[in-house]
Amino acid sequence: MTTTTSHSLAIAAKRLRKAYGDKTVLDGIDLAVPAGTVFSLLGPNGAGKTTAVKILSTLITADAGELRVGGHDLAADPQAVRAAIGVTGQFSAVDGLITGEENMLLMADLHHLSRGEGRRTAAELLERFDLTEAAKKPASTYSGGMKRRLDLAMTLVGDPRIIFLDEPTTGLDPRSRHNMWQIIRELVSDGVTVFLTTQYLDEADELADRIAVLNDGKIAAEGSADELKRLIPGGHVRLRFTDPAAYQSAAVALREVTRDDEALALQIPSDGSQRELRAILDWLDSTGIEADELTVHTPDLDDVFFALTGPTTIPAQPNQPTQPNQSKENVR
Repeated sequence: MTTTTSHSLAIAAKRLRKAYGDKTVLDGIDLAVPAGTVFSLLGPNGAGKTTAVKILSTLITADAGELRVGGHDLAADPQAVRAAIGVTGQFSAVDGLITGEENMLLMADLHHLSRGEGRRTAAELLERFDLTEAAKKPASTYSGGMKRRLDLAMTLVGDPRIIFLDEPTTGLDPRSRHNMWQIIRELVSDGVTVFLTTQYLDEADELADRIAVLNDGKIAAEGSADELKRLIPGGHVRLRFTDPAAYQSAAVALREVTRDDEALALQIPSDGSQRELRAILDWLDSTGIEADELTVHTPDLDDVFFALTGPTTIPAQPNQPTQPNQSKENVR
């Protein structure tokens, strides 16, 4: 795994702590978000995701920790941090009493853009987010997806290089969610860093370069989606045969195997690593048995989430390198 230097981190937090009275919300967590990536923070309700976003975006102060955002020390220079970031929260900041265009121009004024530059920026962003036709209509008439797009467009008026998206697709229909995903991908392709909190595990799986699971104020595990999935037992390799004789030969020869006689399929416990997959292929070659289909099944993020945030959690193994799958099929 590539080591990331502090100079290439958009967000770096060490020993971040926050408590409200006797309730510790963030218990000395570390976060490292490389520039130009999507970092997703997962966790159950009340885990501290929104608190982390509020601290890193200067809305509230931490009790302790060394925090740098956009290369700036958050405690020493919060104004520089604010100039580098944009925040879109769970609840839209859109003013429904005015038009979409007026919302955009209001943000342009707040960023001290000239009248001409503000209008040009507003028009470009409204077009980019497919809101030009609705620009003259009151924002109260917009659908949920349109309001979220307008909210994000307003966030981009100041051209932030780091964007905090706190559950940005909550309540959206599937099409609107996918539209938002595409917008996020385009932002990252332009070099923007996205810090994403979400309760939709498929959203993190789809978008995030790295994922951290927050539970009881601590990081339970961190890694890519594939790395986290390999922490959970239940992975297996499935061999399917069309020749009953080959199926029977393989079933007899293999010891730890689950048979599916109707489908002529065998299930072999596996962590999905390249080493284990190669061993299975070598074994098939040495015995002269040919499977017609081989698929590697790994647990999905739902399994990871429940295992890490349930009453009993598996040991966390953050930042451990794993071998890539040759093929993968998630089973829900």
